[in-house]
Amino acid sequence: MINNKKKKKNKTICFIVIIMVLVILLCYSFNLERNNNVLENSLKTITTALNQLVLKPLENYNTYKEIDQSKSEVVQNNINKALEKEVVELKKLLDLKQAYTDYKSVNAKVLTRNKSYWFNTMTIDKGIKDGIEKNQAVVASQGLVGKISKVYKNSSEVKLITADDVSYKVSVLITSNDKDAYGVLGGYKKEDRTLKILEVDKDSDIKKGDAVVTSGYGGIFPRGIYIGNVSEVENDKYNLSKTLYVKTQIDFNSIHYVTVLGAKK
Repeated sequence: MINNKKKKKNKTICFIVIIMVLVILLCYSFNLERNNNVLENSLKTITTALNQLVLKPLENYNTYKEIDQSKSEVVQNNINKALEKEVVELKKLLDLKQAYTDYKSVNAKVLTRNKSYWFNTMTIDKGIKDGIEKNQAVVASQGLVGKISKVYKNSSEVKLITADDVSYKVSVLITSNDKDAYGVLGGYKKEDRTLKILEVDKDSDIKKGDAVVTSGYGGIFPRGIYIGNVSEVENDKYNLSKTLYVKTQIDFNSIHYVTVLGAKK
């Protein structure tokens, strides 16, 4: 009798997971850049709710079920370290909100990331009901993360500045020797967390260590959001412009909390 109940429970869990996977695949089959329709919004709301209410408890259940008692101390230490890291991140997030007091801001938690597009997008747990709108800037304590690319009722998708998308232009400002130079982000090397900046004036006097921030041009990112520091400067092969390599402080492999910047107050 007990075995039958267990089998029934396992079948139910498998069925829920299969349905969840199918719904997620259907959602991701839509083009990220077009406007949402009613069906897509409904599906995204359902997947977000299932992810929070069903999959998370299942993940925890499966994890702890397979843990051998002899490993419990190691596991607990890892859990404690992870919790400490989250506390630090949350504190930095609160400090960050204070730094952007001129803007309406919303703190959010990262819900999911697609392994196939890890450095392109991520999903956060705030959406239309929280006042999130498309194209709002997304930041972390260490600098610019990206922009809101799609909004649903309870969640939103963020396009990262590391995204492999030639049409995604982020205008940046580099100040060196009290002179301003401009460029656009154009690539990311995940091995050493380096962003590439193109179209910089060839006559600009830029040095290693110069800070790079958002320029404010384009109407999406407010001026002055920190991006990183110049680590290398080189001329292009035709000597028409300079290419910069910028070291970012953000570990795009491990982002858990972000702040979404709205309109100025």
